[in-house]
Amino acid sequence: MSRPGFWDNPESARSTVTDLKALKAVIDPWGQVAGELSDLEVLLEVAEEEADQDTAADLETELAALDERAEKLEFQAAMSSPHDPNNCYLNIHSGAGGTDAADWAEMLLRLYLRWCERRGFDVELVDRQPAEEAGIRKATLHVKGPYASGYLRAELGVHRLVRLSPFDAAHRRQTSFASVDVVPEIKEAEIEINEEDLRIDTYRAGGAGGQHVNVTDSAVRITHVPTGVVAACQNERSQHKNKKTALVLLKAKIYQIRDQEKQDELKKIYGEKGEIAWGYQIRSYVLHPYKMVKDLRTGLESSNVEAILDGEIDQFIEAWLSSQIGGGKDG
Repeated sequence: MSRPGFWDNPESARSTVTDLKALKAVIDPWGQVAGELSDLEVLLEVAEEEADQDTAADLETELAALDERAEKLEFQAAMSSPHDPNNCYLNIHSGAGGTDAADWAEMLLRLYLRWCERRGFDVELVDRQPAEEAGIRKATLHVKGPYASGYLRAELGVHRLVRLSPFDAAHRRQTSFASVDVVPEIKEAEIEINEEDLRIDTYRAGGAGGQHVNVTDSAVRITHVPTGVVAACQNERSQHKNKKTALVLLKAKIYQIRDQEKQDELKKIYGEKGEIAWGYQIRSYVLHPYKMVKDLRTGLESSNVEAILDGEIDQFIEAWLSSQIGGGKDG
């Protein structure tokens, strides 16, 4: 970055700056932990020499907090996928369950927006397609933050909700499904697409209740004809900006499809037919007849359903990551 002419190619320069930020996001926190640990060791020696029990007790509390921070950093260091440090696109689709499923998909959308807010990640709603009565058919979030892809891939799969339906006149219990998919953001240089293989459609961006964001055909949907992969964006008023975002998302999706290991993983999660229904769920959220959220991969349970639906899902993400890296405190 200190070389003359570094900014002559702005696109290349921005890519380098992004790489630097990703590397510093890994290295700097470890340096901070190491520095604080060294300070605590010095203070502990002083406390022992002076037999200061109060200071020793305070240092023990600080050490426990430092240990917790180091443990979280270990998750990042152990993430092995080359795209784990990247930003990502998180896609939510409603599945079996009718209007309840569409409402459940929107509840998940709010959950992940709140999770991103809690972590300090930047998040952008790229696409949102409302359902007829309530909720959404699907939505796409662009999540920007260190290891966004690595953390959120723990959420990839089918999520099941059990509750008394607010859309049923008899207020009967209803089981609904929604799927979550995570696509890492990739660099332009990692994949090339022939423009002749693309079909680009424009349409009016719509909001809840049939209200239009604007009256021009600014929303863009791009289809990669050979694979049938589709990416859409409608959050900008500019058709050009929506097209650019949709193309980036499309390339990320195609890159993902070309990764055979990813395809094998998706088959295990969704089954050969890719159903968003019974048999493929990773987590159950039960609101009736009792309250319980259970991750079916790790066995982790919590009765604090309200907090979880408000975005407090780190315990499930970290438990799954621990199972993948053979870690945790006891690993």
